[in-house]
Amino acid sequence: MKTRSRFTADIRKRNKFSRDKMKKGIYVLPNLFTTASLFAGFYSIIASLYGRFSHAAAAILVAMVLDGLDGRMARLTNTTSKFGAEYDSLADLVAFGVAPAILIYVWALAPYGKWGWMTCFLFVTCGALRLARFNVQINIIDKGVFNGLPIPAAAMVVASTVILLHHLGIEGPYPHVSILFAVFFLSLLMVSSIKFYSFKDVHYFVRRPFMTFVLIVLILIIVIAEPQITIFTFSVGYGLSGPVWFLIRVARRKGGPAMQEEPKDTEQIAKP
Repeated sequence: MKTRSRFTADIRKRNKFSRDKMKKGIYVLPNLFTTASLFAGFYSIIASLYGRFSHAAAAILVAMVLDGLDGRMARLTNTTSKFGAEYDSLADLVAFGVAPAILIYVWALAPYGKWGWMTCFLFVTCGALRLARFNVQINIIDKGVFNGLPIPAAAMVVASTVILLHHLGIEGPYPHVSILFAVFFLSLLMVSSIKFYSFKDVHYFVRRPFMTFVLIVLILIIVIAEPQITIFTFSVGYGLSGPVWFLIRVARRKGGPAMQEEPKDTEQIAKP
């Protein structure tokens, strides 16, 4: 009974603390960026239903930019909060889970019947699980990597594919079976334990070698000249980087003991 009463008292204290914090209000600026990202995701859904696939894909990319800005703005202005983190996750589920799933279903997977919409539902479900796992592993997983493919990156692969094919002249639906398998593969990558580079340890305000600046300028020129191809190449390359990195580490682990045994065999052969 004492343990139960203590547990109840702890819950009441936490609820009172949450109510007191909510009475103080919420931070407006970062949550406005989150709301803008949510709006872009909602607009993408509407555009998909009207058959404006390129507009829907572009809205998802805009949502990605806004999603990156809200967190940075909160850290720069010291306005981070638990409410903002939860609100950001809900907005991400709409903008990078539901919106890409509806886009890819209307654009490519509707002719496949139940296999099409079930694959899209798997994408949304895995995205929700990915967000939930990320929220509980914030202080557990190394900040330099992501555990599984981030949901914005998966949405970026979908959006960039639609934009690239539209750039190549395919403006209407594109019901190709490879899209079905690609969405299935992206869904599994999100809930996998494969590590992806997070870019969080990149310092933008430190001195770099001169050639680094030149390389950045060249990349920007390529992006401006061919944005559709560049965005697609980067998104697909990042999506494949995790599995490739995983396979390289597995190969090194298997080849490590064999490589260590070779010098011993050489020494034995060299002895008379």
